[in-house]
Order: sequence, then C-alpha cells, then structure tokens
Amino acid sequence: MSTDAGSEPRRAWVREAVRRIDADFQRSSDTHLIPLPLPGFPGVDLYLKDESSHPTGSLKHRLARSLFLHALCNGWLHAGSTVVEASSGSTAISEAYFARLLGLPFVAVMPRGTSPQKIAAIEFHGGRCRLVDDPMQVYAESQRLAAELNGHYMDQFTQAERATDWRANNNIAESMYAQMRQERHPCPAWIVASAGTGGTLATIGRFVAYRRHPTRVCGVDAEHSVFFDHYLSRDPDLRLDRGSRIEGIGRPRVEASFIPGVLDAMIQVPDRWSLAAMHSLSARLGRPVGGSTGTNLVAALACAQDLADRGQGGSVVTLLCDDGQRYRHSYFDDAWLRANGLECAAERAAFDVLIDRGEWPAALRSAWRAAGDLAPAA
Repeated sequence: MSTDAGSEPRRAWVREAVRRIDADFQRSSDTHLIPLPLPGFPGVDLYLKDESSHPTGSLKHRLARSLFLHALCNGWLHAGSTVVEASSGSTAISEAYFARLLGLPFVAVMPRGTSPQKIAAIEFHGGRCRLVDDPMQVYAESQRLAAELNGHYMDQFTQAERATDWRANNNIAESMYAQMRQERHPCPAWIVASAGTGGTLATIGRFVAYRRHPTRVCGVDAEHSVFFDHYLSRDPDLRLDRGSRIEGIGRPRVEASFIPGVLDAMIQVPDRWSLAAMHSLSARLGRPVGGSTGTNLVAALACAQDLADRGQGGSVVTLLCDDGQRYRHSYFDDAWLRANGLECAAERAAFDVLIDRGEWPAALRSAWRAAGDLAPAA
C-alpha cells in the first residue's frame, strides 16, 4: 500500500522527536536506591528510591518522558504544537524540559500558591506559567488555552496510568526490583508511594501483579485530598474546595489515573507530620527533601511496624520524590510554617524517637487514617 506523501513531513518530525527523547534517556543513568537505617525497627530494611537525581530533579521526569512519547505516538503533537499542562509544579518543570528538547512552546497552568522556585525552574526551561486562584480551575483553563493556541493539553491526571509501560521497559518498579537483587531481603515486603496523579502507584501495583511478586503496595495521601476517601468508597464524584498543602501530591477531585484496586493498603497523613518527617529525614541525609517524601516516610514506617508486629524481617521501599531546595521559602522557612499553622518542631522530635526507638507518637496514631491491610484492629 502506498504511503500518503503529504504525511511524510509529519512522520519525519515525529521520528526525530522520538529519537531525541530516546537519546536523552540513554544519556541518563538510573536513580539511586538509598538505605536508611531504622534503629527502632530491627530486622526491617528501608530504602529510598532517589528520584531527585533526574535531570529535572523529581519523580515527574519519568512521567513527562512517558507523556511526551504517548502523545507523539498517538499523533497528538506536531511541529510547532504548544504543549499545555495542569500541574502543581514538578510535572510542569519536567514537561518544560522535554518541550524545549523538541523545540515546542510550553505553558503550565498552576495554583497561585505554587512555590516560586518551581515557577523559576519552569521558566528556566523555557516554559510560561499561568497561575489560577482556584485549584479546580487548572483543568478547564488548560483545555481553554490549548484550544486557543491550537495546541495540545497533555492532561497528566488522565493519561499518567496509560502512558507508562507498566509491564517493563525500565519503569520505576522494574528498576526497584533490579536494584534490590543483592540486598538482604531482595523482594520488598512493601512498596510505598504517595498519589499525585496516581500513575506511579498504578505502575507499581500492576507490575507487582504481573510479575507475581508477594510485595504489598501502600498508597499515601495528604490532607485536603480525596484519594483516601475514594479508596474507601470508590465514589468518583468526590470534590474538595481547596488543594493539598503538600505540593505534588493530593488532589481536590478523583483523577482518572488513580487506580485503588492495585493497592493493598492506604494511609492519609496529617500535613504537620509529613513536614516533621521531611525535616527529620533531611537532617539524617544531610540534604533537604520535599514534603511528599516526608508523607511517604510516615507510611513506610507504618509498613515497617506491620512487619515487626508479624514477627517478620523484610524490606520496605519508598520514594524520595524531589529536592527540598524547591521549598526553602515554604516548608523550610519557620515564618512560613507559623503563618500556615504547620509548625512541627515537637512532631519532628517525636518522629526522631520513632525512627531511633520504634516508639510511636500517640498524636500521630490518633491523627492519621489507615485502611486496607494497615487498618487498625477492630
């Protein structure tokens, strides 16, 4: 069958765009798996998958690469397309990077409270930012802009779980298992990740089932987010009138990429304790990490406690999502914490005791919400 000659310039552009993304991938190394000692949980080994070492500094680099390849191979992008994304920051930074790699203009639609460091990073990569007051406006405004500019709305919250090849192709789950091969407990008993789009949890949960691993998967949610309640109720119409204070995770509506059926358990962590864990971990690593990493760490210790309660040793793997330098004017600023009611010095001290002695703060136990395999006994 003959090829339509008129399509060849478009096809050639797509081939070159895919080549550039693949070449960029080949120039990048895998992210590190960092062991974190847990003196209070003998027999349990905790590892942090350090996604901050990607070229754009966060877990979302993987997602952005997959979203661009997905859009290219579906014929949604062409030479000159304006790429538009609804994002709280990190995905937009990574998408701006790939848009510049392909010579495409990029616009991020974000809540007005997004950190100035993230806005600066998007602009560094050549992107533009459109800030909205209501977090729920980011979807409609992104669609409107894409139509106005004759561009493409990337829509990470719908496309994340379908854009990633969850069976293999060096996805984050396959990478974790490969890096764990020489460890004391090579098959993780638990993998823990927080939900932004839900795409990473979908990839991990599907990979675990596909490879028939005995690993359990724990999702984590922040305050002012609907994911935990959706896990309980499966109600797709849940809505909140405000957004999450832990940037990068939590959503005011149920996103299409969040697949609760892949999870064995879920925890919703109060923001104050997420930030306490973030500060504790930053001190132990000697470098700052972001708030979502703190959220992950709280849930990872709950999984460590589950193993201890069962009298089992084992390994727990979670994500170090991004670099805390992005939050030096918010989560690492005492005045900002006070102004937002998130002072956490006492909680941080209690969290240090938890790591070192295995003594759970009663205030944390009474404040978080847990479901599935980690639900409190009746």
